Amino acid sequence: MNLLQNVGQDGLGDLQWTNPTGWEPLPGGGVRVLAQARTDFFRNPDGSLPNENGHLLWLPVEGDFVAQAHARPTFASTYDAGALMVRGDETHWAKLCYEATDFGTHAVVSVVTDGRSDDANGVNLDLPSVWLQIVRQGNLFVMHYATDGKTWRMTRYFPLDLPPKIAVGMVAQSPVGPGTMVDFLHFSVERRRVGNLRAGV
Repeated sequence: MNLLQNVGQDGLGDLQWTNPTGWEPLPGGGVRVLAQARTDFFRNPDGSLPNENGHLLWLPVEGDFVAQAHARPTFASTYDAGALMVRGDETHWAKLCYEATDFGTHAVVSVVTDGRSDDANGVNLDLPSVWLQIVRQGNLFVMHYATDGKTWRMTRYFPLDLPPKIAVGMVAQSPVGPGTMVDFLHFSVERRRVGNLRAGV
């Protein structure tokens, strides 16, 4: 079920903010989120000052799940992105982004943070929007993307020691720019397991 279907009519429903920002409902379901200037979640591998001011719209989820988001960012500046995030605390989290890279491309980018962040560019895409998926089974996580919301391709498979109940949600970010807008057309979390972690189904 798309948890954004009634956004606006019912406020944000069960969703809550970390670092609130402006937002508005989209016709037909979905939400447009303002990413304010110089906002991000990132703990630099070199240990320099971490950034914890990205805009996360989330709900608490316990146990295994499949989370999906359909993100349509406005790529105004480098690193502008819409992302799907799983978060235990400030130093243990992961996000899967559709991002404007520093190579002048738009790519599926993954960041896994266990004390400090790592950062890996995935496939380049020339599309206005992308489907993002994160699957949890125990403390194993798999990230996937799809162009059609059905045919999933694995981006990353990794362990991360997170508590049973975590925050799962959508991130809007503009780390170096003056800000941008990110449309989230779909967001869902299903309490289920998949048969094939790498395939995401």
